[in-house]
Amino acid sequence: MKIVDIKTLKVEVPLEKLMITAIHRTDSVGCVLVSIETECGYVGENYIFALNKSRLDVFEGMIMSLAQHVVGENALYVERIWEKMWADINPVGQKGIAVSAISAIDTALWDLIGKKAGLPLYQLFGGCRDSVKAYASSGLWLSSSIDELVDEARGFVDQGFRSVKLRLGKQNVAEDVARVAALREALGEDIEILTDANQSLTPRQAMRLARQIEKYNIGWFEEPVSSHDLAGHARILEAINIPVASGETDYTRFGMKAILDARAVDILMPDLQRIGGLSEFRKSVALASAYHVPVSTHIFTEQSLSIAGSAANCISVEHVSWFSPLYLEKMQICEGEIAMPQAPGLGFTFDYNFIEQHRIR
Repeated sequence: MKIVDIKTLKVEVPLEKLMITAIHRTDSVGCVLVSIETECGYVGENYIFALNKSRLDVFEGMIMSLAQHVVGENALYVERIWEKMWADINPVGQKGIAVSAISAIDTALWDLIGKKAGLPLYQLFGGCRDSVKAYASSGLWLSSSIDELVDEARGFVDQGFRSVKLRLGKQNVAEDVARVAALREALGEDIEILTDANQSLTPRQAMRLARQIEKYNIGWFEEPVSSHDLAGHARILEAINIPVASGETDYTRFGMKAILDARAVDILMPDLQRIGGLSEFRKSVALASAYHVPVSTHIFTEQSLSIAGSAANCISVEHVSWFSPLYLEKMQICEGEIAMPQAPGLGFTFDYNFIEQHRIR
């Protein structure tokens, strides 16, 4: 399993619909695809992304700067490679783009290891389930009218989802309340509604909003305030009757430990790219279990299934359709759940026909 090469490609993936949240606005996502090749013919694949495609050169450059710690190594020694990369990025900072580059490589290495073993990663890690709850998160944006929200949510239910996520953060709190009320009336009581304020509120605003929407049986209130305001998260958590979810914006197990130590969340939401790859994700999920905190994975649905299928405290995955065109295999929703892929490794392989059509040169 000697690694002989790392290759990258830059791709722009158009979104079906303009994405607008309290802090984001984009009609496409830029991706750096990573392929790690071994002398025995196995290839591991992964990607990382940016909402701004102009930043892809920086991601690609950081990935290739770490190649010196990867090429020539045995791919099975994934922990050794991770530690070498972690030490190397210390001078530039062990967060941000540097950690994203580690994630790109680490997850591709695990894809290689699964292929070599002939097992899907969730079983290689020690399986605990063959399917997991997924919530629809590719819509219900802040920019949508109430009628558009209702139509889109019903469409998600028709696709098989039993849980949807609504973005909040209107300047007038009454508008957010009206959006939640309309969605609950349209979907009935059997469909779970999750909410995400995308860090747009103050603690007092968040508490005021939560108290007005809790009667609509809300599954969680995500990132109500700045991700850096752990005291604010903890304050909100103790004051409202809706579970608080957060964690996607912080880095590595050390960031997750700070959140857990602050008792700032009811549900921890690590992001594969920011966490530092599957190696670090597994450590973070185990850490959360020691605090009796459940985990729900952020974006990266295809890759995160390996965590969801092997971590008993993982309660759901975020289903985002943005990156589905990159892959030949497609996820299927059945009664609100996604089945674990059964092919070796991550279980998903790049569609180079699509990639070539959308490649950034």
